[in-house]
Amino acid sequence: MSLLTYLARRAGLTVFVLFGVSIITFVITHIVPADPVAAYLGEHAPPALVEKVRHEIGLDRPLPVQYVIYITGLLHGNLGVSIMDTRPVDQDLAQYLPATVELTAAAMLVALLVGVPAGIISALYKDGWPDQVTRVLALGGVSLPIFYTALLLLGLLYSRLGILPGPGQLGIYTQPPPHITGMVAVDALLSADWAALGDALRHLILPALVLGYYSSGIITRITRGSLLEVLRQDYVRTARAKGIPESGVVLRHALRNALLPTVTVIGLTFGSLLQGAVLTETIFSWPGIGRYATNSVTSVDVPAVLGVTLVAAVIYSAVNLFVDVLYAYLDPQIRYA
Repeated sequence: MSLLTYLARRAGLTVFVLFGVSIITFVITHIVPADPVAAYLGEHAPPALVEKVRHEIGLDRPLPVQYVIYITGLLHGNLGVSIMDTRPVDQDLAQYLPATVELTAAAMLVALLVGVPAGIISALYKDGWPDQVTRVLALGGVSLPIFYTALLLLGLLYSRLGILPGPGQLGIYTQPPPHITGMVAVDALLSADWAALGDALRHLILPALVLGYYSSGIITRITRGSLLEVLRQDYVRTARAKGIPESGVVLRHALRNALLPTVTVIGLTFGSLLQGAVLTETIFSWPGIGRYATNSVTSVDVPAVLGVTLVAAVIYSAVNLFVDVLYAYLDPQIRYA
């Protein structure tokens, strides 16, 4: 099976996945014992006004009819209108999603730069002091709740030492760069606004460290275990017997095969970063999709919740597809089927 055929097949399966996600999410959001209209108008709103608004937005219709209307609009690229701010959900997502992508990409970079080298060092110095140190740090990353790490670093590096700035994407005295991609650091770089770029990167460090540390612990443990298993294989002993330097044995022969389980974990970790971004964005006042999702859930904003869920499902599917394609590059024995 060719790569294009495989991609087309996976795209078709993704459509069914999104269809199933839309049904499950739609049913769950409508069986929750809460009235989004009452939450929007307030508990003291007149019942006649509540019923009028429910009729205007179609919440008084049978659930199957509401779903047919929703899925019809979805097929035309319409995610509905937010009940809270009366804006199209796709516009809200276009506004908030870039900030989450920026934060998640920075956190993933931190996780990879820390997790993979730490796992390699831990495996090469098995049971030595470098192994013990990296295992303790990895255990802390996996065990500590994200909100606790965020509050701890925020209190230490911002409140106590003043090394890094506080919550937000930019300082109050920094002029935002022109809107190009929605990612502040990228927009500042593209517009050559070096003052905004420096301030944006400084504000990005702390939340990226929080999310990256959480993910680096998982990556470290998986890389260590996988590399230890590969280093015991016969072809690694043969490479050493041929006189190949240890660095060449590890990097050229062992690491490539050991990265297969790590790549899988990285794909799953990306989803965990999106999940952790909800707490991190709330603590650091980061205007991303995590805060938008939190506000939507607490406000019982059904169209917004559905939109966020579908976007998350699309991102998960895209990441899983990328991981599957990367398998074939890392292991030539893998074929698309």
